[in-house]
Amino acid sequence: MTKISAEWLHDERLQALLAALSQDGEEARVVGGAVRNTLMERPVTDIDIATTTLPEETIRRAEAIGLKTVPTGIDHGTVTVIADGRPYEVTTLRRDIDTDGRHAVVSFGRDWQADAERRDFTINALYADASGEVLDLVGGIADIERGVLRFIGDAEQRIREDGLRILRFFRFFAWYGRGRPDADGLRAATRLRDGLARLSAERLWNETRKLLAAPDPSRALLWMRQTGVLTIVLPESERWGIDTIHPLTATEAGRGWEPDPLLRLMAIVPPDPDRLEELARRLKLANQERDRLVAFAGEPSPDPDESDAALKIRLYFGDGRAIEDKLRLALAVWQGKIGQDTAALETVAKLSARLAVVQGFEAPKFPLNGGDLKAHGFAPGPELGQEIDRLKRLWADGGFKLGREELLAEAGSVGEG
Repeated sequence: MTKISAEWLHDERLQALLAALSQDGEEARVVGGAVRNTLMERPVTDIDIATTTLPEETIRRAEAIGLKTVPTGIDHGTVTVIADGRPYEVTTLRRDIDTDGRHAVVSFGRDWQADAERRDFTINALYADASGEVLDLVGGIADIERGVLRFIGDAEQRIREDGLRILRFFRFFAWYGRGRPDADGLRAATRLRDGLARLSAERLWNETRKLLAAPDPSRALLWMRQTGVLTIVLPESERWGIDTIHPLTATEAGRGWEPDPLLRLMAIVPPDPDRLEELARRLKLANQERDRLVAFAGEPSPDPDESDAALKIRLYFGDGRAIEDKLRLALAVWQGKIGQDTAALETVAKLSARLAVVQGFEAPKFPLNGGDLKAHGFAPGPELGQEIDRLKRLWADGGFKLGREELLAEAGSVGEG
């Protein structure tokens, strides 16, 4: 018997909910990621519950102990129960009776084995009761110990039920797998990869973003490329390559950078504004994500020998985030060349110094405003804006040191002319 013990399991709110759902012959257990991550000694964020109670009974029992409920997916048996602001997704045991690769028609039941066998991967089909005793019906614990990500039952059948499971296979491998991906999973993903084109852009990008957020997604991306899956999801990467991913993740780890899915995306697609604009449109990226990608693509490659003064001027007038993104990627590329290129160590040192300037830069406040120039004889209009821009450039070229009176004196000579 395997038991888990974790702070989240002993939470009074969770224990009260499990107790309420387990009365009068019913059963409720925590399922999926919380159990998996606890066994793997990883952080737990979301807590999901599987129960034999039907959705209406789940609502009645939860509200009877003072908890709020939201019928977030009641047709599929899912009710979100909120306790002191914390959501618990509670789902009735079920089996799929019809699937079309995207949606499923389900029937509710009381069979834990049937519920386990309808899930995607063995490591996601682990249940724990209120005492922490783990119910493993498909060999998930052994797969965790071996670092194996394996579909439950027939891999092709699991994928035909939901085509997104191809991407989930590589995403979960990136987070939890060791060595080589499961051979049956690879074969099924390769054979059924064209089904990804029928999925919504939002689902594709959501899974891709999660994959790119893994501590080191480089092995998963390599297998995605070899199976042709990456070309379907990110055709822009086909001729550009994914070689920068490994040195980028190594540099992140060595320098304490937080994993950045968008920066990792930049590492495997060409820095072409038009193509990245199209990528953002196709995958329906958020406006902020799109703008960051396009700005990155339009930013010139960093010059390791650029002076601090010139870099600060570019930061003042340009897009600091895009400049930093380009610097980080360039630094990772050169970091990966150490030991192979005699110039690498020196270049890394120079780029590191440039990055330190970027990260320490705070835009100084321009000493003048439009009102100052109006009082100085400038009329409102385009010429006023042009003069402010000219003076800002003069101020920046002088190291941001000219004061208000000095700048007004410069403006005066123009205004009088």
